[in-house]
Amino acid sequence: MKFTRGYWLTRENFTMNYATQCVRTEKKDTELHVLAACCPVRGRGDILNSGTLDVTFSSPMENVIRVEITHFEGKAWKTPHFAVKTFDVTPSITEDEQSVTFTSGKLSARVLRETGIWQVDFLANDGRLLSSSGYHGMAHAFDKNTGRAYMSDSLMLDVGENVYGLGERFTPYVKNGQSVDMWNADGGTASELAYKNIPFYMTNRGYGVFVDDTSDVSFEIASEKVERVQFSTEGESLVYYFIYGASPKGTLDLYTAMTGRPPLVPAWSFGLWLSTSFTTNYDEETATSFINGMAERNIPLSVFHFDCYWMRGYNWCDFEWDPDTFPDPEGMLKRYHEKGLHLCCWINPYIAQQSPLFAEGVRNGYLLKKTNGDVWQTDLWQAGMGIVDVTNPAARKWYCGYLKKLLAMGVDCLKTDFGERIPVRDIAYYDGSSPLHMHNYYTFLYNQMVFETIREIRGEGEAVLFARSATAGSQQFPVHWGGDNSASYISMAETLRAGLSMSHSGFSYWSHDISGFESTAPAHVYKRWVQFGLLSSHSRLHGSSSYRVPWAFDEESVDVVRTFTQLKCRLMPYLYAAMIEAHEHGTPIMRPMMMEFPDDPACDTLDRQYMLGESLLVAPIFREDGQVSYYLPAGSWTNLLTKQVLSGGTWQKETHDFMSLPLLVRPGTVLPLGACSTRPDYDYTDNVELHVFGFTEGMQKKITLYTIQGKPAATYLVSMINGRVSVETDAVKPYRVVIHT
Repeated sequence: MKFTRGYWLTRENFTMNYATQCVRTEKKDTELHVLAACCPVRGRGDILNSGTLDVTFSSPMENVIRVEITHFEGKAWKTPHFAVKTFDVTPSITEDEQSVTFTSGKLSARVLRETGIWQVDFLANDGRLLSSSGYHGMAHAFDKNTGRAYMSDSLMLDVGENVYGLGERFTPYVKNGQSVDMWNADGGTASELAYKNIPFYMTNRGYGVFVDDTSDVSFEIASEKVERVQFSTEGESLVYYFIYGASPKGTLDLYTAMTGRPPLVPAWSFGLWLSTSFTTNYDEETATSFINGMAERNIPLSVFHFDCYWMRGYNWCDFEWDPDTFPDPEGMLKRYHEKGLHLCCWINPYIAQQSPLFAEGVRNGYLLKKTNGDVWQTDLWQAGMGIVDVTNPAARKWYCGYLKKLLAMGVDCLKTDFGERIPVRDIAYYDGSSPLHMHNYYTFLYNQMVFETIREIRGEGEAVLFARSATAGSQQFPVHWGGDNSASYISMAETLRAGLSMSHSGFSYWSHDISGFESTAPAHVYKRWVQFGLLSSHSRLHGSSSYRVPWAFDEESVDVVRTFTQLKCRLMPYLYAAMIEAHEHGTPIMRPMMMEFPDDPACDTLDRQYMLGESLLVAPIFREDGQVSYYLPAGSWTNLLTKQVLSGGTWQKETHDFMSLPLLVRPGTVLPLGACSTRPDYDYTDNVELHVFGFTEGMQKKITLYTIQGKPAATYLVSMINGRVSVETDAVKPYRVVIHT
């Protein structure tokens, strides 16, 4: 939200109260309370007829400072709010005549004491200035036209400082110059709207900022004021966390420690998913033909997904198989399980009026109501549909009871679609939650209850979703996919940008509809997107009005899908280890280049390539002629597919056929390739190949391989001594070393 016209003038409808001067400080246990006057105080009379802002500094964990700014304390605290974990920490508070400083670990907030000047500096332990809130920074704004109040702060940006994250955004990867509102919406991938809005950003200066508000927080990123990131929200208080991890990975480690780590997901979920697609005509015979067709062509298939029409039209959701198209669902699921498949079904949190569950939900008060007591209904999506009130514990139990029946029948996982179209006006939640604050937070409770239901039935480490909407903390309920894209290279590129932004936002797993959801891609787009999709953490073939089986495109598509699915299966020892890192530290499997190479400024803006784990660089191809340009950081890199060795520190320009792309192995890597190319879940230590790339004298690398239950299975310490590679290991299964020079 913009409050000013240029640097000096305030917009006509706003009255602004800016923090102008520190007039009082007080230590309270582990907190620092600062009273900021909203005008210069040079004499006793200056305290009259002017507001103040109460600013409280505290710390939930080392290297994180919580800032709470309050204008009127009597305003009711709006719920829900994010569940932020706290840890034992003892901050220090020091002061002198010029300033008072609050310190947590390696991060300090220093408040200046000077007449007519307001400044809060955030400092690293080496004295480096990270950012600051200064002139016309912290503020209370009153809109004279609407009677609404807002709180805001703005933090300075340094020369060359870039801002990343704020959820799954399809707009430019670097957010500088953008206005971004946190408002979950079903807008497709070709707009500024986003399904997943996360009020957390990081910069290439080693820190991040998390605004602790579930409503429509507004960010002005070097837009209203090009020197600052401003964030504002409606109300009389504002809470944010300044997080200093010293690096992108370190910052994500801290952020996900507070908002929740991503769990382990089953190894089988990393394999290829195939969908019926959305509005296509399908029944058991169709589904079986797809499954058998993949097997006949030696394409490993891990998950088969039934989209919306597994239920009857007009009845979504009633959780009943359409008897006309699936007359024997339990038998069908059993037959598919015998083929080694896992099964997924589409659901959403909406109950259509024709569903038998609708009357049941109305009778028991399980559906969202208006303030007059009527059930809220709409014809948008399903005729007369209502929405499950996820703030009602009985409603959650009721809804999940139907999911348990599906799981008992043989369904393994669920696609939790929607969760964005949540009404705000004239709404009364069961628990009294603020409709404004529930709009984005609804998805958290929705996906949480489904994920926990699957985990309850299937066990720890076996729960997985395919979710579209999200908010802060939703990384605890994976996997998330990128929503409704279209069948073009342009949409493929915007999909990648969204994935990079998600990686900056605390999400470790991410997927997308291979070749686009809308329309049908030409074969060349399909094949290029297959390469990208199977080099993502999770891989799904899904569309809207046409099937996505490869033989529907051309015969070469079959070869491409087979080759890259088999490659992903062999990469599973490496990918599974990357998942362990994600679970323990919040480091995403798919990583922007700047996250892995924060000291290489050439990586700061790269948005058409990424790292898959720490050691594999992927540069998808976005042209029909197969040309691609990408940047290689310093060192000697090897293309895993072509074995070509390239020198880094420069840009590369290449042309690839459909069986290859730039898939570069980082120098100094020990890359474990599994012995199985037909499924993603197997014994990763049995006959594993340890491929050694770019080792020099004295170099040493330790890797750990895991069981598919997430337990360490074997470690390998690879060293080069006197020109020879040696391995120390506790492995009991045979392995082979392959040296690449």
